[in-house]
Amino acid sequence: MAAAEQKKSYAVVKQFRGLNTKANRTAIDENEFNWIENAQPIGYANIKIIPNSEIVNDSTGNAVVFSNTVTHLTNVNIGLNDYVVAFMDNGSAQYYNINNDTFGNVAVAGTFSATGINTTQWNNERMLILDPTKGYFSWDSNNVVTIGSVGLIGIVDQGTGYTEAPTVTISAPDQTGGEQANATSTISTGNVVTSVALSNAGTGYTNASNLTVTFTGGGGGTGANAVAQLFNFQTGTLSLVVVNGGAGYTNAANTIVTISGGGGAGATAVPIVLGNVVTQVIMTNQGSGYTNAANVTATVSGGGGNGAVLQAIVNSEPNVGIASFSGRVWIAAGRSVYYSAAGSYSDFTSVSAGSVTLTDSTLHGNIIQLLSANNFLYIFGDNSINVFSDVRVTSTGLTLFTNTNVSASVGSELKNAIFPYFRSVLFMNDYGVYALVGSTTSKLSDPLDGVFPNIDFANPVYAGQVLLNNILCAVFNFRYFDAVFTNSYRFIQAVFFEKKWFISSQGNNIKYITSVPEEGQILVYGTSGNNLYRLYADSTSAITSRVRTALMPMTDPIRTKQALKIGIEATAPANGTITMLATVDNENRSSTPYTLTSVITWQNNNLQIIPWNNNSGTNIGWGTTGYSLYKTDAQQYGKYLGITVTSTNPGFVINGFEFEHELRVRF
Repeated sequence: MAAAEQKKSYAVVKQFRGLNTKANRTAIDENEFNWIENAQPIGYANIKIIPNSEIVNDSTGNAVVFSNTVTHLTNVNIGLNDYVVAFMDNGSAQYYNINNDTFGNVAVAGTFSATGINTTQWNNERMLILDPTKGYFSWDSNNVVTIGSVGLIGIVDQGTGYTEAPTVTISAPDQTGGEQANATSTISTGNVVTSVALSNAGTGYTNASNLTVTFTGGGGGTGANAVAQLFNFQTGTLSLVVVNGGAGYTNAANTIVTISGGGGAGATAVPIVLGNVVTQVIMTNQGSGYTNAANVTATVSGGGGNGAVLQAIVNSEPNVGIASFSGRVWIAAGRSVYYSAAGSYSDFTSVSAGSVTLTDSTLHGNIIQLLSANNFLYIFGDNSINVFSDVRVTSTGLTLFTNTNVSASVGSELKNAIFPYFRSVLFMNDYGVYALVGSTTSKLSDPLDGVFPNIDFANPVYAGQVLLNNILCAVFNFRYFDAVFTNSYRFIQAVFFEKKWFISSQGNNIKYITSVPEEGQILVYGTSGNNLYRLYADSTSAITSRVRTALMPMTDPIRTKQALKIGIEATAPANGTITMLATVDNENRSSTPYTLTSVITWQNNNLQIIPWNNNSGTNIGWGTTGYSLYKTDAQQYGKYLGITVTSTNPGFVINGFEFEHELRVRF
């Protein structure tokens, strides 16, 4: 009597979610993937192979190749032009103009530090550049200008006989493209000049010895004299504040300040005497190289007085963050945030400018980064987030705002992996990706828990947005040790959309990325060090895609299954073909690869392939386009079964996975 035929069973997977590395491959849902790379799981029966990167060419057709190794990549809009700007390890910077494909220089070598650059945009007229040690700059697409603005102005001599306020003239800036500062004076009933107020702090002032303030006119008054102090964010500079004004300083012209110690050199200052006491000290040169304020000796002598006490302040904290928010610029250094006057990007000394130091214990260490988004200014620490909001100016000109801590346990040290995404802020740290919505942080990256232990956080992590298949996605770029496919480190991107994750690999060891809006699109540019690439842009070149399904129990986890056939539903592009290598996997191993292809071959009786040639003698291929079921007999046993499929073909769509199997023994 013949044995009864074993009943065949079938499984079909067409509902696609995203990557899930949190659980073992046998424990994830059948519509999740143990790995999915360069394939976007858009929805039901729709996994699209994404485009590859392409090299960017300039208007002459030559590849955009930066002159030195890039250490920071960013973007800016100036006027009607969008720029990708690269800062390099020799302190230079170059740009690529996306609108007209021009490629040129921003700044020569030595202008900036080798690393640590931060940028923001002011209106659509300039890029603001913050160097960790060299200070604050602007670029208007023509000139890089140091800011280098006029700060405090002190009246050395009030003059006499002024019946109207004299005109104040401040000397021109030192740099081409700089903006000349201007100010106004005020007189008292005693016909003397009592104060000078900046109306424009100017830019491009670099040499304190060239800075002069003069008074003209004033209805016959004479003798008024003032000195000004440069303001910049260079580290190693020195400032002095008056702790005690002393008494008896009747001869202001003979009152001097002497400075020594502190590890630096070059600092000089002029004391301002009013009512026989020292009221202010103006730095005529802030010097350089100062590291220890406690070791600075600053004394006041001469002038017939005594008792004046000065305190030294050294600008020693590197600059770490810059943002334009609420009509002014905010700069972070150490635990302090400095803000410019209302409507100005260069005036940090007028009455509506100021600074705030975060003293709360929620900030462990120093500020990491600033971000302006969603009507808030976010202040990131390594494990905390504060927000500034409700910025307003009082009737006396002072700036007030609300400072609220919204996270006392989660923050980020990855300053280039913090960015706005819809109405939230996304950020990555060493243990996850989080979304900040309002005052609530939530982890988005549970499916990436198996990825994070293999990320090399000694290398840069950059993030941004991109439109893929008309879906706005968040992209995190990092260096990753791939123990499965390459057994080596490589740069990849974790891509997030609609609560799903997948991986992309755009080749060329892309190390830095930046997002750029362009003609209704949001594109991502990247570089590995010299060449500039546009990511997700080449839909015709080969790209390696890898999809590993869950290992599925086929409704009965305690029985062994024998795989008989596998099938992959796929749609070939209109002018292309598909060749896929597929393995049938169990909980311990994979089968030998099976080749699935839409290429049609013709064979003779000896199974030799018959070539087809056109009139030019060129070999031509035959293939099918559109939807097909690519199937093959398969050999595999296991309690759990799955498929791994790889391909280098671009532009096709995976529509489903099919299994034919028979149930075997239990346990």
